[in-house]
Amino acid sequence: MNYFQNAQPFALEGGQTLPEITVGYHTFGQLNAKKSNVVWICHALTANSNAMDWWDGLVGENKVIDPAKHFIVCANILGSCYGTTGPLSVNPQTQEPYYASFPAMTIRDMVKAHILLREHLGLEKIQILAGGSMGGFQVLEWALAEPEVVENLFLLATSAAESTWSIGIHTTQRLMLEADGTWGEPSPTAGAKGLKAARALGTLTYRNYQILAQNQTDPDPEKLDNYRVSSYLNYQGDKLVNRFNAYSYWVLTKALDSHHLGRGRGGKLEPVLQKINQRTLIIGISSDILCPVQEQQFLAQHLPHATYVEIDSNYGHDGFIIEGEKISRHFTEWLD
Repeated sequence: MNYFQNAQPFALEGGQTLPEITVGYHTFGQLNAKKSNVVWICHALTANSNAMDWWDGLVGENKVIDPAKHFIVCANILGSCYGTTGPLSVNPQTQEPYYASFPAMTIRDMVKAHILLREHLGLEKIQILAGGSMGGFQVLEWALAEPEVVENLFLLATSAAESTWSIGIHTTQRLMLEADGTWGEPSPTAGAKGLKAARALGTLTYRNYQILAQNQTDPDPEKLDNYRVSSYLNYQGDKLVNRFNAYSYWVLTKALDSHHLGRGRGGKLEPVLQKINQRTLIIGISSDILCPVQEQQFLAQHLPHATYVEIDSNYGHDGFIIEGEKISRHFTEWLD
């Protein structure tokens, strides 16, 4: 991982200011002489900047996003805990970690940090800007912020504004964090039990009825407790607690809720989308219950140069990560 230090005050959309920020990022491959082979990947909620790790179905040697052909950049998002300034970072004004005092931020703030990194790296053009879910939120905001820089968009399982449904899910998850007796304590482990519960709920929305019935149904009809799906959700919750932070989860779900391309641009989504003139590939997952295909169809209807593909998959929202082979095929056809 590389680190970019920005020692200047960083003003947030909500009115508060971070005294400075650090951005953790990965790059793969070599920038060509014309600087025309940049693929920038924006990651989702609890991922990190190592896109070759979490998106290995699409990114890597002999994959459709190949470091032998592309200069690949992925930056950890503001508010996270994987290298970029977030709640676990030390506030230079107090010399103590921010924890619960970390200020509210938005998707636009994340993009603002990405742009600072782009300028630091000397990249004048981004050939392909890619992202799924929350990553897609960043892609859309960036396309509007720097239309002269971003040339092509690759969007998966995402939307023009966060839905009421998703805001309700995130609110419920934050109630779980608040119900943890350690929530609010100045500790990196504060809210851990709440985070486990929030992740269990999130896992249900990332998958769906079909895939859970297929993979987690107990074969023993006599069982009265300790069901397979219960073990699965406990495991998923523990796994996130061991690698993520509850305060980051709080601020990032708040940022998700803030996503609305029409904010400050007249309110209506349709005319804003019509200003995004980049050639765009949009992929929806047929069984996605978190960000249903209606959201991607709306994007395709109003983006002037969009191609929409719906992938038949049982994996729900997580299909944008899991269905590497199907996505790669459509991505390759679109590039040609």
